[in-house]
Formats: sequence, C-alpha cells, structure tokens
Amino acid sequence: MARYIFKRLVGMMIVIFLVLTIAFIIVRLAPGDPAALMLGPEASPEEAAELRAELGLDQPIIVQYASFVGNAVRGDLGTSLFFRAPVTEVLAARAEPTIFLSLFSLLIALVIATPIGIYAAYRRGSFLDQSAITTAMLAASFPSFWTGLMFQRYLATDLGWFPASGYGGPDATFIERMGFLILPSIVLGIVNSALILRFTRASMLDILGEDYVRTARSKGMSERRVVLRHALKNAAIPIITVIGLTFALLVSGAVVTERVFNIPGMGNLVVSAVLRRDYPVIQGTLIVVASLYVLINLLTDLLYLLVDKRVKY
Repeated sequence: MARYIFKRLVGMMIVIFLVLTIAFIIVRLAPGDPAALMLGPEASPEEAAELRAELGLDQPIIVQYASFVGNAVRGDLGTSLFFRAPVTEVLAARAEPTIFLSLFSLLIALVIATPIGIYAAYRRGSFLDQSAITTAMLAASFPSFWTGLMFQRYLATDLGWFPASGYGGPDATFIERMGFLILPSIVLGIVNSALILRFTRASMLDILGEDYVRTARSKGMSERRVVLRHALKNAAIPIITVIGLTFALLVSGAVVTERVFNIPGMGNLVVSAVLRRDYPVIQGTLIVVASLYVLINLLTDLLYLLVDKRVKY
C-alpha cells in the first residue's frame, strides 16, 4: 500500500512538472512580445521593457525556466498584473465559491442519478428504464449556459425562488453566500447527473446478471438486500471512478456557469485574466487545477479499499 502511494505521488510530481513546463512554454509561444501583450497596444516601449525586466523576460530562456520552476516549487506563482497581488492570494480569494459550487453540484447529481440508475437497472427494459435513459441523454445534450439562463429566467426572475446572480455583498454571511450557489448548483447537478446515471445503470446491469446474485435470491433474501448490499457494493468501483472524474471536471470546468450567474470563482477569474492578458494568473490557475485533478484521482483510487477489501495495490 505504502509503495503504491509513493509511486502515485511520484507520478503526480511528474505530471505537475509537465504542467509547469507547458505553462511556461505557452506564454513564450504567444505571438509578439509577452510583455507588450500583457500591457496592451497602448503601452510605450519603455513600459514594455520595464515589465520585461520585472518578469525576467530579458534573461536567457534557461534561466527563466529554472527561475519559474523554482518559484513554483516554493509556492510562488508570480504576481497578478491586474490585481497587483500574488497569484496564490488571488486564487485563494476565488477558491471558495468554485469549491462549494462543485461540491453542491456533485451532491445534487448523486441524489438525482444514483437512485434512478439503480432502479432503472433493476427494472431493465421497463418504461421507467427507457425514460431514465432518454432524460439523461437530454440533460447531457443541453448546454449548461442555456439551462442556466432558463432557470435564471423562470425560477429566479419570475418566481423569485432563488437569487438570480452574484455571490452576496461584502457583509454577506456564509449562509447567505451559499444561498447564491443553490441555483447554479442545480444547473450543474442536472447536467452532470446524466453521466453518473448511465454509469450506475450499466454497472448495476453487469452485477445483477452474476451467479452470486441469483444465488442470494434463491436463498430467500429480500430484493432490497440483494440489490443494495450485494449488487451495489460490487458495482461501486466504476461508479466511484466516474464520481471522482465528475468532481474534477466540475472544479476545472465550471467556467460557463460562473459567468452566467456572475459568481466570482476561479472560472470567472480565468476568463477575465484571458481578456486582460494577465498571464501569471492563467499560469497559476492551470497549475493549481492540474494539481487538484491528479490529487482527486489519487483519492478516488484510495476509496476503492473502503468499498472492496479485495482490491490490492
């Protein structure tokens, strides 16, 4: 077990190193002078030269790369050109809404997808089964921005059930801020429930046809115990895998929803950074998201032991 975790951690370090390298190369491959691009077309040559020296772009490329990697290893992702603050502080200030939005969305997706997927597999071929598959395909086919705008229009504006946008004022309490995340969480939860539902149904169908399930039924066990204790437990590993991947995608891919609902999260920050040519923020976000992604994958693999003691690493 310890050897497996060590090997995975080494793999994580390699992935993060590759991401650092890619982030470094992207800025250098941008057309023109990176400093001039960051400052905009109205910047004077003197201002561009000053920023180039401040960012170390006037040094040899090997020195720049070594400095960039060394600073990132120490947790220094640079300074935002727009906020004039360390990128780590800027990302930390925007992390709360993105993380809670992802958690709430995943919870809603699980509440929708898991019971429907289990019951659809149990009643394979029934009207409910076909309806669940069709609904899942429709939910996956509608763009999240369209669903968000529709929910915003009818549930927030017309009915007034939820706040339409924003994340509360500076004096808003934690509970008030969480209230602004309910509607976007519902939108993302519905969209992402489709994949979990289909994986849950497919995994349960494979297990319900096994011999030991028929043996359990022949011994007189109740259907509820057969489905939930025997079948679901053995079908849990692929379900956990898709849940982990969904959460990682939610953390890194909630850009559109955050823009629609004007949530000051990491996705909204990245879009603004691209428009402002704030390359340090773009680089820092890329590194942080990649690190979270590989960490979530590791935690997902370790969860296998909790549901199936037969798993060996």
